[in-house]
Amino acid sequence: MTNELILVSGIGAILSGIPAAVLPARFRIGQALSALVLVFANAVGGYAVFQRLIQGPQAAVTFPSPIAGARLIVDMDGLSAFFLVPVLLVTAAASVFGLEYWKSSEHPQSFRRVPLFFGIMSGAMTLLVVAQDGLLFLAAWETMAVSALILVAAEDHIAETRRAAWLYIAASHFATLCAFGVFTILRSMTGSWEFGVIENAHGPLAAIMAALAFFGFGTKAGIMPMHVWLPSAHSQAPSHVSAIMSGVMIKMGIYGIVRVSTFFPDIPLAWGGIVLGLGTVSAILGVAFAIGQHDIKRLLAYHSVENIGIIVMGLGLALIGRATHQPAWIVLGIGGGMLHVWNHALFKSLLFLGAGSVIHTMGTRNMEVMGGLAKRMPWTANCFLIGAVAICGLPPLNGFVSEILIYTGLFRVLQDTPQGPVQAAALAAPGLAVVGALAAACFIKVVGVVFLGAPRSDRAATAHEAGRAMVGPMLVLVLCCVAIGLLPAACVPLLDTMVTSWTVGADGIPSVGTEFYLTPITIMAGLLIALCLAGCLALRWRGIADAPRGLTWDCGYAAPSPRMQYTSSSFAEMLVKLFRWALQPVVHAPSIRELFPQRARFESHVNDTVLEKAVMPAVRGGLWLVRWGRYFQNGSLQAYLLYILAIIVFLFLWQ
Repeated sequence: MTNELILVSGIGAILSGIPAAVLPARFRIGQALSALVLVFANAVGGYAVFQRLIQGPQAAVTFPSPIAGARLIVDMDGLSAFFLVPVLLVTAAASVFGLEYWKSSEHPQSFRRVPLFFGIMSGAMTLLVVAQDGLLFLAAWETMAVSALILVAAEDHIAETRRAAWLYIAASHFATLCAFGVFTILRSMTGSWEFGVIENAHGPLAAIMAALAFFGFGTKAGIMPMHVWLPSAHSQAPSHVSAIMSGVMIKMGIYGIVRVSTFFPDIPLAWGGIVLGLGTVSAILGVAFAIGQHDIKRLLAYHSVENIGIIVMGLGLALIGRATHQPAWIVLGIGGGMLHVWNHALFKSLLFLGAGSVIHTMGTRNMEVMGGLAKRMPWTANCFLIGAVAICGLPPLNGFVSEILIYTGLFRVLQDTPQGPVQAAALAAPGLAVVGALAAACFIKVVGVVFLGAPRSDRAATAHEAGRAMVGPMLVLVLCCVAIGLLPAACVPLLDTMVTSWTVGADGIPSVGTEFYLTPITIMAGLLIALCLAGCLALRWRGIADAPRGLTWDCGYAAPSPRMQYTSSSFAEMLVKLFRWALQPVVHAPSIRELFPQRARFESHVNDTVLEKAVMPAVRGGLWLVRWGRYFQNGSLQAYLLYILAIIVFLFLWQ
């Protein structure tokens, strides 16, 4: 019955946007009904996941396919159930957030289509992860991609938004073409579209299939250097849509890679090394690019590249474990990486919703004109701070749990392996440490510039807290971050079910809780939370609420002003210079040539190096070649006959 329930959940989510699309906008009842239907549909899906965990595998639901000899299969295995949890939770929370964030009075042109395609995208992701054949997978994948395009282009009257939408759909079509290639090869090797282990999966065809899966699904996931669509699309979409795209949709790319890896009974060691290496590079450079951003949503988008890199590092470690038959590496790698799928979905969605709350009241994404918002938006500020602590991988929150599992797995490589090339995998551990340090520096900048100090503009000085419909979903995500950080053992049953599905029935795979004892984490998290609460109570007892208010760190100036504060550029300048070789910042420095100069301005920008220096020149080169090709299409019948003759002669000579 669980498969029937999850099918109902997915279809219900797809249909949830109809009330908002057809009912009068002025009453707002349509939007409320759409959110209610989506929440209810996702609750049904959550119940189905719980039943799958309790009852075990169930009979698959099958449907006839329009292609002869094929069928559509819906079946929730352990891997599907694991990925369903963030899909169902985060989309429900974001839909409630959108009730206040995307009002019909503020967005009359796109008010109807945003809830409609929001529901379609949510339901498509639900069906995608329970599809057990290539045809249904591709149908759900393309439905998700097209609905996300319409959501990215919600404010299509803005030129920058249109450019982001074009870049997104180009990358998305590349990913879809690669997915077609993957399942076509599956069909040619097995004679079926159905998922399963490929016997004798060796040779060039298997390698091509693996490469198409990694680069195609990796493009959707945002693995560097295939991430070029991600920063602009996430920054231009509505914030509650950005929360879904960053927290959930890009995980469908990870799901695709993980699912295809189950097709191979044997994993070559080189595959695991490549995945681990690219994950490490993506994590480090993702956070480096984030540090140089002034747009708060673009900054968060680059942190998605970073965290996808961390997830891929765990997957790479698990692949190396499968290649070398090391169960501990498999469990710690895939367990830590997939738990980070959950954790990133929670804290990154929380951060995007917090950023949306700030943008809703400020009317801008530029951090340079914010400041002092913690006094005016205390709920948003505290929720954002908790999300920032979680994304930095610090205890007592959830990000620490998944990262410590990956750390432990990388250290086990040194412990369990004699001298040899496999030990090089442990070099990813210091890379992960660098990522944590840079993430902490980046979010110190964000919290300091946006929420602390003095207001940098009149809009910041008059900011106000968001309403309950926006604060409520953020509090739900905060509780989830705290719950996993405090009680990580509660995740072990579903983690073990997922690991069992991924290891394709291999024997001797231990439990995640056996390879890493989670009780000390619970004790440490409990103590830290108790200390924080005790500190807050002590401050209240000492009357901190009645303490005098004034500017912080006035440094003895008689009349300090907001211009004396650190800006986003000045705070990050040293770290941006450290990664100048990759970031290539564009700096507009003032030129002072007199004793009493006029007003000057300093600006620095970090654009996407891969997009600007590699992708766009390649596109321009391709267009140049196409223009030259027009000379051969000149409308002359004689020329076309000559082309045909030349091809026929070539074919005869080639034979």
